[in-house]
Amino acid sequence: MSSAFMEYGGMLDRIRREIGRRRAFSARMMILSSVITVPGFSAVCGSVMLDMRRSAETLAKQAMENLAASVDADIERNIEIFDQSLHAAASNLLLPEVSQVDAKVRNLILFDQSMTAGHFGPLRVFDANGDLKLDASTLTPAKLNRADAPFFTVHRDRPDVGLYVGPPARKGDSYSIVLSRRVTGADGSFQGVVAGTIRLSYFDELFGRLRLAPHDMIAVIAHDGTLIFRKPFVPELIGKDMKTTAGGRQMFTTKRGAFTGHGTMDGVERLFVWSDSTRPLVVLVATSWDDVLGTWRRQAMWIAGVVLALAAFVAAFTIFFIREIDRRAEAEHRLEELATTDPLTGLTNRRKFDAAIDHEWRRAQRNGTSVALLMIDADHFKAYNDEFGHQAGDQVLIGIAVCIADTVHRAGDCAARFGGEEFAVLLPGLGSEEALAMAETIRQKIAQWSDIERTATVSIGIASMTPLPPQHWADLVEAADRALYAAKDAGRDRCVVAGLRDVSMVA
Repeated sequence: MSSAFMEYGGMLDRIRREIGRRRAFSARMMILSSVITVPGFSAVCGSVMLDMRRSAETLAKQAMENLAASVDADIERNIEIFDQSLHAAASNLLLPEVSQVDAKVRNLILFDQSMTAGHFGPLRVFDANGDLKLDASTLTPAKLNRADAPFFTVHRDRPDVGLYVGPPARKGDSYSIVLSRRVTGADGSFQGVVAGTIRLSYFDELFGRLRLAPHDMIAVIAHDGTLIFRKPFVPELIGKDMKTTAGGRQMFTTKRGAFTGHGTMDGVERLFVWSDSTRPLVVLVATSWDDVLGTWRRQAMWIAGVVLALAAFVAAFTIFFIREIDRRAEAEHRLEELATTDPLTGLTNRRKFDAAIDHEWRRAQRNGTSVALLMIDADHFKAYNDEFGHQAGDQVLIGIAVCIADTVHRAGDCAARFGGEEFAVLLPGLGSEEALAMAETIRQKIAQWSDIERTATVSIGIASMTPLPPQHWADLVEAADRALYAAKDAGRDRCVVAGLRDVSMVA
């Protein structure tokens, strides 16, 4: 019956340890899941936000390219019509019949294709000396010489220029640019220049139809890099050479593209896009990165806030969970101590002792080592308890426990209150002689304490075995118990080793 109870107690201990291991594993897995979930979720959100940013950049670039292409097409169409007028005038001047008709008919022949819109000035013909020879707006041209003008010197010195777009020039409160073509004789000689003007109000009116954000910018740049017009209009920038800037150099080396730069006047970081840099006038559109990424940044901040809040919640929950696990583990440890410790003496109780002896017995079987056991009983304890009372008896038991605990120090040793006034000391790895020496030390300490504090002696039974496969640790307990009864029968206050006739005794 005692053996069955011991085996049942050992089984309960093994079940309890298994449950504890599973709880610890579950706690670790939950903490690990929390640690992995937050970075994983953050990585997914970060990837989504990066995709959103790239999409915002791509959409903004496409919208700007479409705007630049649309404006560029309008300007190119008008420039082409104006150039046709210049080319027709330059070609008709060489016809012999033109010089033989009167001035009115001649103007009709030369300038019948010239544009008459409000933003386009009349065509004029200058001879080889730079003198004004013909004017589409009058039959009596004014006396005017433009031999030193850029449009004249360019055509005089360079026959291959073709259509020339001059730099912006200011007259009064208005600006204009000159478009011109060379008049070349049949022999290739320089015969003069046909020129006309386009007022910058044309670009102002064209760009005024667009709905631009406060930091948006649109500009027209000549192929030589000269800034023709800009909206918002900044007079100080008109005529500036844009090829001196990094973005300007890039613009005229690639037909179409984009770059990021800072505004010359306000320093705002913008995305610059151009459509076709092979045309005489190039349209450059720019928008602020703050406007492009404004919506994305608000969404990104909202998502980041949610992720941070989630991370903080998970971190707080994980910390709380860890603390709860620690508190629970501490509580379980205290409960374990209460469940395995004798409340009166502070030694291990019977339940824990059964688990310890079962564990050490199995290990000794595997390793082929010995296990020793001391069974200690207080002499005449019942009579002492009846005479002096239970409280005095408890003090005796506490004193005996202190002496035992003061002697048993090894890591594998286990001192326990076996029941009532009986104690047990498990000594793995010791033989009979070593166990006897330990028992004598305990008995003498109790005797010395008894002389000072109480009148108490103990009898000790000692057994040591090297476990064999058929044996059970209950055999060791039974052998030590028989040795204990032998000590009592021999007169008490002594140590007896099971299986030996030698008795160590101190009277």
